[in-house]
Amino acid sequence: MRLWWRGRAEPLYRQGVGERFGRYRGAAVAGAVWIHAVSLGETRAAAALIEALRERRPGVRLLLTHGTATGRAAGAALLRDHDAQTWLPYDTPGAVRRFFAHWRPRLGVLMETEVWPNLLHGAQRHGVAVLLGNARLSAKSLARGLRFGVLLRPAAVALTRVLAQTEADATRLRAAGAPRVDVMGNLKFDVTPHAPLLARGVQWAAAGGRAVVLAAVTRAGEEAGLLDAWARVPAPRPRLLLVPRHPQRFDEVAALVERAGLTLSRRSGWPTDLPDGPALQADVWLGDSLGEMPAYYAAARVALLGGSFAPLGGHNLIEAAACGCPLLMGPHTFNFAAAAELSLAAGASERVAGIEEGVMRAVALASDDPLRAQMRAGALGFAAAHRGAARRLADAVLEALDAQPAASARATSDTSAGPR
Repeated sequence: MRLWWRGRAEPLYRQGVGERFGRYRGAAVAGAVWIHAVSLGETRAAAALIEALRERRPGVRLLLTHGTATGRAAGAALLRDHDAQTWLPYDTPGAVRRFFAHWRPRLGVLMETEVWPNLLHGAQRHGVAVLLGNARLSAKSLARGLRFGVLLRPAAVALTRVLAQTEADATRLRAAGAPRVDVMGNLKFDVTPHAPLLARGVQWAAAGGRAVVLAAVTRAGEEAGLLDAWARVPAPRPRLLLVPRHPQRFDEVAALVERAGLTLSRRSGWPTDLPDGPALQADVWLGDSLGEMPAYYAAARVALLGGSFAPLGGHNLIEAAACGCPLLMGPHTFNFAAAAELSLAAGASERVAGIEEGVMRAVALASDDPLRAQMRAGALGFAAAHRGAARRLADAVLEALDAQPAASARATSDTSAGPR
């Protein structure tokens, strides 16, 4: 029922529902590397790893799993012949058992924070080594996990190897019980924005005739305060480009904009890839499209980082840097603490105390060409300086893959794992 409800806004949730319970129709991919990227951000990071894997091992076969519609849609673009894609099963013993019995992956890579107790127990029973790639763990998440140590610790111990983003993440992951942890860097530095999307955003900015301030990947609880503060900015003010994180909230956020007394144009309503006449008159552009985040960053003179103005931990700020967009962060960036501090040190971003200060500072930066040029250079330099994680992770994955027995040998040993 929940999947059907979410499918109103994102129809992909209504497809392949049986896969969530370990029921499959397609043939398995022999000897595949299984990569689980739950949502859009993890899938984008996985793309850099997949590219590096294919460079080193051109014939590698992949099984991609996801938990969200945005992740699955982005993952579909990464598939090649002889690859496969499915939903990750719900973390119940039966669904997990059927998943491994059908797909028989040779190796698993879970992206970032996806540690599921039954899944990892099932991998052990079926002889599948599992790595946690691009791993991160905040202090808050560690404290929560330790309260449920009876579940977390056995799952962490079941991981063959953990490839952490930072030394701080590695320390916390060791405290959680992970046996072998190495620092590899953050894959998101290796994600290159698509050049045509950057060019599209530049076109939007030129056509719009006004400076654009972006509110990027905002979350519930942030937009109302943002729009209230924005409505009080004296005219003439920049145009606000508002991009909610979750597609199912597009209509809700559109209603908030209209309730604030601001005129609205939705990206999905533009007849072409350029804003039309009504869009050029609107106070707010609503970024209600998928896959265009680089264009949104390229259109903006400065961006406010969603998820950082409520105690949600912030979102990926590396993408903004890679697009050369100066960034303003709120006080809550614990999910990306190391990247946030590096960004500040590079002059790519500034931190503000709250959304009202953020709006005032964004409006000021939008008209400060010299400072913006300095921050843009800092952002591009920051993004370039930390690349290389994809190569290191790919080497670690292939090392683990080569240490695994062939699928046929493991199938024989799996007969002890119980009924399918």
